[in-house]
Amino acid sequence: MKEIVSKTLTLGFAELLLDSIADGIFTLDQEGRITSWNSSMEGITGYSFEEVAGKSCMILNFSRCLRKKCPSGFNECGIYEKGAVDGKECMLRHKDGHDVPVLKNARLVKDKNGSIEGVVESVTDLSELHKTRLKMEEANRKLGEIHKFDNIIGKSRLMRDVFSAVTAAAASDATILIQGETGTGKELVAGAIHYNSTRRSMPLVIVNCSALSESLLESELFGHVKGAFTGAIRDRIGRFEEADGGTIFLDEIGEISPYIQVKLLRVLQEKKIERVGESRQRRANIRIVAATNRDLYNLVKQGSFREDLYYRLKVFPINVPPLRDRREDIPLLISHFIEKQNKETGKEIKGISQTGMRILMDYGWPGNVRELENAVEHAFVLCGGGHVDVFDLPVEIRKAEYHPKTRNQHGHPEFFQPVHKKLTRDALVKLLDECEWNKAEVARRVGLSRTSIWKYMKKWDISLTKQLIGVYLILFFFHM
Repeated sequence: MKEIVSKTLTLGFAELLLDSIADGIFTLDQEGRITSWNSSMEGITGYSFEEVAGKSCMILNFSRCLRKKCPSGFNECGIYEKGAVDGKECMLRHKDGHDVPVLKNARLVKDKNGSIEGVVESVTDLSELHKTRLKMEEANRKLGEIHKFDNIIGKSRLMRDVFSAVTAAAASDATILIQGETGTGKELVAGAIHYNSTRRSMPLVIVNCSALSESLLESELFGHVKGAFTGAIRDRIGRFEEADGGTIFLDEIGEISPYIQVKLLRVLQEKKIERVGESRQRRANIRIVAATNRDLYNLVKQGSFREDLYYRLKVFPINVPPLRDRREDIPLLISHFIEKQNKETGKEIKGISQTGMRILMDYGWPGNVRELENAVEHAFVLCGGGHVDVFDLPVEIRKAEYHPKTRNQHGHPEFFQPVHKKLTRDALVKLLDECEWNKAEVARRVGLSRTSIWKYMKKWDISLTKQLIGVYLILFFFHM
């Protein structure tokens, strides 16, 4: 009697144990009929045990077993030949008709005499992992969209040269040095190189070298082992290892210390890295793209940047021109940023007024494309009509002194760098004469309101004779 109770308790415990497992577990007899089915299988498949008991596992319509497809009968199943199925990703058909991604394992069960008693199978639901993979793929796709050639806006000769250089760089695995002022789009160029190269499916890791101190940058780039320094409570891989198989973009490379320069030179020469606090060398299959807004050659001459590292980085240089040198691209960029802001804000702004465009074309753009994008975003905050107008633009752009375009000795337009200058009486009179005493035009040129111009004219006792003559003429003809 005690033996019977013991067996009963054992069987009850086994059932509880199976039902507590997150993975789906089911068993088959010698004929391939389902004999047990835990609660996780019910959740994964939608079938209760009563619905599947005594039926073939073909009811689950696995997309693959040991062979490419599920066999027509249990006797043809490869489990008899192999004895096991280990970690095979496939799909099973849910009761509702949709496919569920799973990881399948199976074992053939034999008695002491070697006779087959049946099969035990486990199924791990990979739905969440599948969703995460899809999200990652979508994120990578969007990242690729951000860094595609179409997002580097320009049709000028200088930008066509950049496009040609990016195309050539993407087709090779050489180290790239991107040079250009702040805000010119060096990161976009680096992204375009990566996402048009053979490494596009691997990571693009971005590191701003000016944002971290020497010790933090060393740990960030190379990683560290537990106990390497105070606060290193566990091993940590660095950005070089994260970029394995892909590209690492080192922005502001001109800011790194001599010590980091030596370590980076070793990476470029040997393609190996060492974590901080560890002597073991690890191979790094990476492509290095560096960028700087400084003149590295001058830094070399000054002795603050290693000459050998400079030439290692400068295998294939790409120079990104400042916006003031490619003004013909400004209307294209403005159109692009307006379209982008329309999508983000839900507004329907059609473009920019002629006077607004004239101001943007004449401005010097010390912050380059990034400053232009910020100016358009600023204008969207203030703009209430269908077109961006002068007073929707940032005040520092409106207040920049206006200089008319002249022609250089070759007959090409010459643009002057706008400067901020205090308005004087003589300058105001000169501007009034140039604008035929149109105070609105004068206000636009100096970045002030029309009322302010009136006040300055009154303050400096500038004659209003020309305006008064116009008024008298109107009254004269009105009374005729």
